[in-house]
Amino acid sequence: MKLGVSCNVLRHSGGMERYARDIARGIAARGLRPAYFARSLDESLPEHAMVEPHRINVSFLPGKLRDAWFSWRLRSAKRTAGVDVMVGCNRVDSSDIAVCGGTHLGFLRATGRAPTLADRWQIALEKRQYANARIILAHSPMMHDELTELYGIDEAKVRILRPPVDTARFSPVNAAERRAIRARLGFGEHETVLLFPSGDHVRKGLALIEAALRDMPERVVVAVAGRPAGRLSPHVRDIGFQREIEDCYRAADFTILASAYEPFGLVGVESVLCGTPVIIPSTMGCCDVIAPHAKHVFERDTAGSLRVTIEHAVAQARSTALPDDATGVTYDATVASHIDSLLAMAGSLFDGPKGKPLATWRRNAPALAKPLGHSGASS
Repeated sequence: MKLGVSCNVLRHSGGMERYARDIARGIAARGLRPAYFARSLDESLPEHAMVEPHRINVSFLPGKLRDAWFSWRLRSAKRTAGVDVMVGCNRVDSSDIAVCGGTHLGFLRATGRAPTLADRWQIALEKRQYANARIILAHSPMMHDELTELYGIDEAKVRILRPPVDTARFSPVNAAERRAIRARLGFGEHETVLLFPSGDHVRKGLALIEAALRDMPERVVVAVAGRPAGRLSPHVRDIGFQREIEDCYRAADFTILASAYEPFGLVGVESVLCGTPVIIPSTMGCCDVIAPHAKHVFERDTAGSLRVTIEHAVAQARSTALPDDATGVTYDATVASHIDSLLAMAGSLFDGPKGKPLATWRRNAPALAKPLGHSGASS
């Protein structure tokens, strides 16, 4: 069985790009060499040597036309590469397993935005993607609900499988190492640092966080990891793009997000795995897989609700840090576990050479990720 992975890019990034890299690396660890289709591929990444790279050039097109062109070109590229099962991590209408880490209709509903012509193009492509896919892999129950309610997808087609995390990379450090990281990042000994990892400050809710911190002691600092915030508030401090984001989690007292739309929010899981509790809205997709002792949850309707939650968290300070033996994540977040379920799904779709069933996959593949309502690590 030859697997394909489709994503916008192969490079250092968060969100779906990191997810695609994780699964490519996990598939390669099983002795398979997946074909990887992307607009650009960073040859310096270790994953580049693990995959069969295929670049689909879109650079000559206006930005709003690139998704449709990529999807159209992928159809023939998939056939030429001999891919049996395609895992689509971006909007492509030839994926066999369509990974849903967010929907455009859900985003518009959550943000109250009226759809533009470009939005309608994206939604049309999404609808084709979900209609053509044989399995849709939803990263959270929130995504399951958006798929069935907003897109009319049959529940039997949807599997819920939370995204994995590199648990070797995202792990706690001892107190001495943490102090050294804090000093390197410029965090004061008596500061309470709220880490805000973001590439989209508007969607992630920086304005709401800043409003909630108004008139609070200046020792409470929001450390913005990502593009510059460009704000003058004494509470907001830019620390720039951080490739070793795990050290930022370890150094912070809390990680905070106030996103208007966050279908899963891998940031929350990564932070907790590093031993740092989170301050997150109740609507965040990962909220249900973080244990109560590892999170401070607020309602996103007003800055007042967030302010009360921050005050309560800050009062406890680092006393809420998680012990090394209790990560606070309630599902198996390892890449290996995720790949087990993903390969089982792929095996269920593969008929083998010349149409003959591949009995080996049937015997050895673990149980498929269950539809909503079933228990187990994959649901």
